Amino acid sequence: MEIKALRDIGLSEGETKVYMALIKLGQTKTGALAKEASVSSSKVYKILDRLEKKSLVGHIIIGKIKFFSATDPNRLLDYVDDKEKELDKQKEVIKNLIPQLETQKKISQQDTEMTMYEGLTGIKHLFLNMLDELNPGEEYFVLNADYGNNPAGLKAWFQKYHTMRSKKKVKVNMLASHKTKGNLVPATSINSAIRYLPENLFSKMDVTFYKDKAFIFFVTNDPKSILIKNKEIVDGFKTYFNTFWNMAKE
Repeated sequence: MEIKALRDIGLSEGETKVYMALIKLGQTKTGALAKEASVSSSKVYKILDRLEKKSLVGHIIIGKIKFFSATDPNRLLDYVDDKEKELDKQKEVIKNLIPQLETQKKISQQDTEMTMYEGLTGIKHLFLNMLDELNPGEEYFVLNADYGNNPAGLKAWFQKYHTMRSKKKVKVNMLASHKTKGNLVPATSINSAIRYLPENLFSKMDVTFYKDKAFIFFVTNDPKSILIKNKEIVDGFKTYFNTFWNMAKE
């Protein structure tokens, strides 16, 4: 239990062994320490040096010989506090770095028009990213809204998603097959326009598009999704959508 706790706060395996050996032995020379900790004599000095820098070990010199001992165990709390302060500093550095990285990512992706994702997690990320990119009052379009066989509670997830969407006041325009009528999650109906077409006009392919992006996904046993960034393709989907919209019924 003690070893796991020390590893959890960031001590290496060697540091943990040496520290616990010092707790057991008290003040000791490196030979006995290395034997008790089951580490080589060549490594024990490097480990002790790291532990001293962390204020978890101290030493005294008696007759030109160094004797080491663990500091008061309360120093472990100081060590954890110092790590938390360092993490806070690192968080601030990363927060300041993220905008620069996002700008570089956009530049590097200017020539990239297609990205494939695996699994339901990829589909969910595409919807959440779209919601982040759309402003209140903007809208997106869906062709062939379908939950498939509702893998991993997909309907429950879309209930949460559409609740977030409606709170942000983003509108969805949706074309679905008649088989989904009455089966869409309740939150879908908020700030939306939904029409239905015969089932034979749809496949298992769902197309969602907005601005200059479109993503296509398949809710099958092995879900896959493709993100496309191309305004001409999105305009083509919009033409296709408008044609069917005029044929569909509420």
